[in-house]
Amino acid sequence: MEIIRVKLINSMGKTNGCETAPVEVLNALKKIGSKENGELVEFDKLNFEEIHVDLSNLEEAEWLIEKNSEKAFCKHDKAFFVGGDHSISYSILKSFNKVEDNPLLVVFDAHADCMEPGEEPTHEEWLRGIVEKGFDPSKIILISTRNIWKEEADFLKEKGILWIKMDVLREDIENVCDLVMERARKSSGFYISIDIDAVDPGFAPGVAYPEAGGLSSGELIYFVKRLNLLDNFRGADIVEINPYKDVNGMTVKLGARVLAEMI
Repeated sequence: MEIIRVKLINSMGKTNGCETAPVEVLNALKKIGSKENGELVEFDKLNFEEIHVDLSNLEEAEWLIEKNSEKAFCKHDKAFFVGGDHSISYSILKSFNKVEDNPLLVVFDAHADCMEPGEEPTHEEWLRGIVEKGFDPSKIILISTRNIWKEEADFLKEKGILWIKMDVLREDIENVCDLVMERARKSSGFYISIDIDAVDPGFAPGVAYPEAGGLSSGELIYFVKRLNLLDNFRGADIVEINPYKDVNGMTVKLGARVLAEMI
């Protein structure tokens, strides 16, 4: 297992501050003694790396993230990435799609991130970008997405991406989790991408685009703890935490807690 810091942001300034999150989240992880089940988190025994990127050279940054994440997936049973904004997932998922014969992607995000992508997709376009690069859209599940544009809704419908809406989640989160786990079991390996704005800003205020009405922090932890039980869980990213906008470190600490429950 490897935990990898990725400080890339690509958002035309909208996510400035997220590049500081990897250091802050791992500092918070160091202060967590145990998981919720009492299992100790032995921080000193964890394997940490960083993909060093130049924010002024996005083409090179994407290439470095793709090559280094592919290496991490091949070398380790699990690889975890702490961003940065959601643009890091574009390169990570391109590599994941190469190493897995039948991959599944589970995305927790308040937004669909399916706008028309540019040459280097931003945090608002990365998901559509990986579909256009060959990731099977029928192997993508969106959870907690609650503010999308017509162009994105049309894209999700056209491509057959499973969008589990918030009203369905609120009705029966346990059965929704059962459904996601059943889909995950059928994959050769699955990956979780967590934009922290999937969580209601009352629990996670330190984000660029807060959207009321998301998951509670406990509900997100419930999901990742259950998915972590599956043997073919290959890794995850935690992105879009902005320490500059945080309140009492709530969002940073949540990111650290979610990471602790997955490692």
